[in-house]
Amino acid sequence: MSIVAETHPFVVGVDTHARKHVYTVLAAATGAVIATDDFPTTVAGINRALAWVARRTEADADTLWVIEGTGSYGAILTGTVAAHSYPVAEAPRMEPTQRYGVGKSDALDSHRIATAALSLPLTALRRPRLNDGIRQAIQILVTARAAMTNDRTRSINALTALVRANELGLDARGKLSKSQIVEVAKWRTRKEDLAILVARAEAIRLAKDIQELDQQLTANERQLEELVQVSHAAPLLEEKGFGPVSAAKCLAAWSHPGRVPSEAQFASLAGVNPIPASSGNTVRHRLNRGGDRSLNSALHMVAVSKMTHDQETKSYVTKRRAEGKTDREIRRCLKRYLARRVFRILNTQNQRLQPV
Repeated sequence: MSIVAETHPFVVGVDTHARKHVYTVLAAATGAVIATDDFPTTVAGINRALAWVARRTEADADTLWVIEGTGSYGAILTGTVAAHSYPVAEAPRMEPTQRYGVGKSDALDSHRIATAALSLPLTALRRPRLNDGIRQAIQILVTARAAMTNDRTRSINALTALVRANELGLDARGKLSKSQIVEVAKWRTRKEDLAILVARAEAIRLAKDIQELDQQLTANERQLEELVQVSHAAPLLEEKGFGPVSAAKCLAAWSHPGRVPSEAQFASLAGVNPIPASSGNTVRHRLNRGGDRSLNSALHMVAVSKMTHDQETKSYVTKRRAEGKTDREIRRCLKRYLARRVFRILNTQNQRLQPV
């Protein structure tokens, strides 16, 4: 299996920050440091950095860029480097113990990032998402939806706690229903004890916040559906259990052909691959709690939907229950199957859309 040091002539490690990025260029074969410098994160600064790297790597197009935070501080740099046809990878995860006895500085970090990539197999490189057009728009909407969903949950929890702690004339022994939230939003202030008066006003505010977030989430889903229909993920909408949100999350994780080389690696990315946990005569596997949790959540919701509404899946569930499997174990099997199915659909659709 080929490793980075055997495949790429140079490696550029980049430690990213809000104001400046720090770059270290290594000769891949020997690990020797060729140069280290920092440049501003402005467009002009990034262009200067590209020219600086090109001069020190003989403008070799196979120079591998290993960038920290390709989805945050390093996003613009990543897009620019990819646009110049350089191979790009996310910086490898490093343990704090790797800094023991070495110290920490931006220059050391960029060197450490580049060095950590040298011994990695090519298949172990974490390829960043491609931020162009539809895919980037979908990623933005998926991220915004997660934030809105969290805000809505916090508002509902706050409203529930408020009406349970204060006598506002609402039965809140159970989970607040949609009709109860609508009712609270329609309340009007009245003459009553000061504490209750303030509690009622706060309840009204929270209920209206929830309603506004519901409207925003509906609009968000509508936008996602429009984008998914003209993307590689369009065929997923024809699959049972998939909706605009789950299809969008799958596309955002898959991103583009080549980012995830195999369906097994896609399953690992989704956190649905069983991890061996055997010892001695005991053979068992445990749940993978890593990976892209947004993708994992999408596959989970599809699996639950299929277990509830799809007759073929319900027959499968009945069969596996008879074998002694728990519902949790069955969901794990379904999510692994769904990861394989999604990966194949997205790659097949990409081949269909390729110009002849």
